[in-house]
Amino acid sequence: MADDRPVPLDEYPVHQVPLSMKHVATGDRNAYDRCIFQVFDHDGEALLILGLGVYPNLGVIDAYATLRLGDTLYAVRASDALGDDRMRLAVGPLTLDVEQPLHRLRLRCSDGLLSFDLMWTADFPPLWEPHHVQRRGARLTLEGRRFVQAGRATGTVRAGDRELAVTPGGWTGTRDRSWGVRPMPGEEGGRLAAEHPTEGFHWIWCPVRFDDRFLMVIVQEDADGHRTLGDATLVRPGVRDRQLGWPYPEITYRPGTRHPERARVLLGDPRAPLELEAEILTSSPLAIGAGYPPADDWQHGTWQGPGWTDHRTYDLADPTAHARAAYGVTDHAARFRLDGRTGHGIFEHGSFGRHDPSGFMDFGSVAP
Repeated sequence: MADDRPVPLDEYPVHQVPLSMKHVATGDRNAYDRCIFQVFDHDGEALLILGLGVYPNLGVIDAYATLRLGDTLYAVRASDALGDDRMRLAVGPLTLDVEQPLHRLRLRCSDGLLSFDLMWTADFPPLWEPHHVQRRGARLTLEGRRFVQAGRATGTVRAGDRELAVTPGGWTGTRDRSWGVRPMPGEEGGRLAAEHPTEGFHWIWCPVRFDDRFLMVIVQEDADGHRTLGDATLVRPGVRDRQLGWPYPEITYRPGTRHPERARVLLGDPRAPLELEAEILTSSPLAIGAGYPPADDWQHGTWQGPGWTDHRTYDLADPTAHARAAYGVTDHAARFRLDGRTGHGIFEHGSFGRHDPSGFMDFGSVAP
């Protein structure tokens, strides 16, 4: 018999539908609710990525943290059965404490391989990203509500024999918070997958923190270059958000790859656009350690049994050792320049399959 008693969150006036907060309003197996943080230094030495996700209809809660130092990636992952207390954001050695909603969060990991205790503080108000919807034929495969923020972090990170002091002046923090439905491992392809195969996917997600302003750029395009998501917005405290319109990205790839070395994004009025320049400092493929598709050792939302924890290191010196990572999204810590200002942020990019505007013809196509 199902246990359908009230849960602690039902005490609060936050209900959106006539259901216990134990349940989401959809029965879709792919319902999710999760976050991702990036914390990185301004010299390109370290890039820490961590996240936590809840999958109510799969009964799973999981979390991960990866740290790239040089060519070594340290990774900690944990998964467990989802309980009734949704206010407790902890899985194995990974914990996220919301100390002041939308402003200050404490991020902790107590694993022997990788540990940290960081206070993440927003410098700018949260910004809604465009409503994100994708379909495969008639099937809704993704519908997400997301907001993004930029700020700073303070604290300590330890990995191997290294200890890093995270300070506001030399490090930047970004984060994304999203919920809705998105494809999870185990989704059967069936007729719709056969009749609507993936030809190509091109993605840019780019939050940039400057001292006095925050810029968010997002682009998603199909194989033929058709724009399914696109926005550029500039945020300044106390000033109405400035919409910069249709972003026009130009990416310079490392020869023989789809790994960006630098990028230029034109923003605003095409007759007199602002020009955002990005210089890649270091990179962390999300398919390695962090559980994003097409990871072959662990992916988000998959049942690993109760109390599962895994930690390991990856050698990123040889890109051919992780060939599947090229078909996933990579977070690139980058230095940016805009209108005479220098800032830091994430140039998250994924380009696989055909993309006509970039000259990529198929899944094997790379930059000359």
